[in-house]
Order: sequence, then structure tokens, then C-alpha cells
Amino acid sequence: MTFDELIAAGRAGKELVMPATWTQGRATFGGLVAALVFDRMEHAVVDGRPMRSMSVSFVGPVEAEVPAVFDIQILREGRAVTQVEGRIIQNGEPRVVCIGAFAGDRESIVQLVGESAPDAKPVEGCQELPFIEGVTPGFISHIEMRWAYGGMPFSGVGGREMGGWMRFREEPAELTDAHIVALVDAWPPAILQHFKSAVPASSLSWALDIIHPRPALKADDWLLYKATIDQSGDGYCHCEARIWTPRGELLALSRQTVAVFG
Repeated sequence: MTFDELIAAGRAGKELVMPATWTQGRATFGGLVAALVFDRMEHAVVDGRPMRSMSVSFVGPVEAEVPAVFDIQILREGRAVTQVEGRIIQNGEPRVVCIGAFAGDRESIVQLVGESAPDAKPVEGCQELPFIEGVTPGFISHIEMRWAYGGMPFSGVGGREMGGWMRFREEPAELTDAHIVALVDAWPPAILQHFKSAVPASSLSWALDIIHPRPALKADDWLLYKATIDQSGDGYCHCEARIWTPRGELLALSRQTVAVFG
């Protein structure tokens, strides 16, 4: 199933089975499950209040081919801001917990444009992470990534930065906020380029802000992602990332805490 098909299926009922083609190790790709929860949260909120910030806790792996139940609750709805909680429950246990702040515009005399994108090689000049069945994660068959900064996972090159260009392999009907959520989480933790052989890693928490008013996007646009490691030690890595449109406009901000087993 494509991403658009999964979004449509998720809206059709309270329960959904994640297909095996979207796996990441023993779990379903975190960007997919976060995007599916986000989409349900977004549709529970009144119009005119886009998501400004969302925090995600990956409590446990969301298993493929096992029914997952979505639970969405409005925690508070004020004059401008709606706070929403979304959960995925599987086998009676919470596997993903999201808290989102959806807010309408406010009047302000301060207007500062987001930081422009850094220089990056053009897409055609960047190395692609290919989908190799049984080697790269299953979800790579749906999302294309081209390396512009840093090295591939387990290349041993070291450094603090990783990133490049990303988009869906099958062009969606439109590039929505839910698509952005999924794309941003596709990148492996930047710490993995320090290792010379494969080691497991798992996101503990993830915070994502989407900039609004959101710059206009075409369905086939390549988005630019650049992550920087702030600190790593004792088996945990803390990193932040920024995401831009192909025209260099700031689109989103991301921060992750990652457990590294090596």
C-alpha cells in the first residue's frame, strides 16, 4: 500500500493493520505511524488551526500485520490553541503516544523569515540510498533519499552532520503536513555514520515543528534535510534537524533522542 492509501484506510476506521512493506527492523517505520496518528489528530481539530508542534514517544514497536487501534482525544480547546493526544494501541498496550498543539494565527508586529537553506549539491549529484530487499529497511521502497551531507550509515566517516534530499518514490496526490511528518523521520540517526558495521538504534522521542504559513509545495518536490548531532554518549544521541523547500524556505524543525546499541 502507498502512503496515500494508508492515510485513506486510517481515516476509514478506528483499527488498521500495518503492511510488512513499511517495516524498519522489527517494527513499522516510525514516520509512518506518527504520520497516521497526526492525520487523525488533525482531522479532530477545527479548521484554521494547523499543527505548530508535536511530540512523539515511541513507547514500543508497532508490529506489522497486527491490528493497531487509534485513540484520539482533545485535551483542551482554547480560543486559539487546541491540544490533542493521539495513541496507537496494540495488543492492549500503548505503542506510540503523540501530543500535538494545533493553533490559529495571532496578530504580531514581529515578522522574521526563517533561516534559508544551506548550500547543497543538486539532487542528481548526490548518492542515493537504494532499496535492497533484506538489506535496507522496507520503507525505503516507498521513500527516496539522496545524501548531500555526511556519510551513509555504518560508513565509519564520523562527523556531526547528515542529510540531503528526500521525497516519496510514488508521487502523492498532494504534499500535506502528514507527508512531511513521514519524510522527516525517514532519515537514519546521524550517529550511525560513526560506526563501521551495523548496530541497532531506536528513537525514544521526537519533537517536530511545522512552519506556518507553510510554504507552497508541489507533490513531486524534493525536500532538503540537514541534521546535526548536539551530543552523544552513554548509548544515547541528541540531534536536531531543519527541513527546507527546494527553493530554500524553512519548512520544519526536528529534534530526536536516539538510543544506540553500540
